[in-house]
Amino acid sequence: MYQVGEQIVYGMTGVCRVEAVGPLDMQGAKAGVDYYTLTPVYQGGRLFIPVDTTVYNRPVMTKEEALDFIEHIPEVDAVVCENRNPRLLNEQYQVYLKSGDCTDLVRLIRAVYLKEKRAARMGRRLSQVDEHSMRRAEEMLHNELASALGIAPGEVKEFITKTLEK
Repeated sequence: MYQVGEQIVYGMTGVCRVEAVGPLDMQGAKAGVDYYTLTPVYQGGRLFIPVDTTVYNRPVMTKEEALDFIEHIPEVDAVVCENRNPRLLNEQYQVYLKSGDCTDLVRLIRAVYLKEKRAARMGRRLSQVDEHSMRRAEEMLHNELASALGIAPGEVKEFITKTLEK
């Protein structure tokens, strides 16, 4: 069970802070069930999630884990999804996004980046599905790394570049 004040990754919402743990006194809440009250760190709102939820969740990685992860980014292979059907392509990308795994997010980012380079050589643009999925994966990855490293999400890309150049 997570503790109040702890930061966790919750599904595709991303990094959230645990504000409270316990039963909820509100309409629709099940009696005798404990809930997490979560506040997304990089967006507005508040979530009320049963403690025994099946939605993917885990603690935000530590600073040491984040630094180690960044060092291993060059080893992550891209798996390019070549499906031309937007619905099926989106379903493939959703598997990576819903996993909540940073390695999967890097795989997706690298795959779309390779597609983007290939499309540019042919005078084309990426599909909206590709662009949206890559932006979402970058946002999720950068938000977690920012929380772990104590920097702003907008500084993560440069931090990764500088770390890998060493």
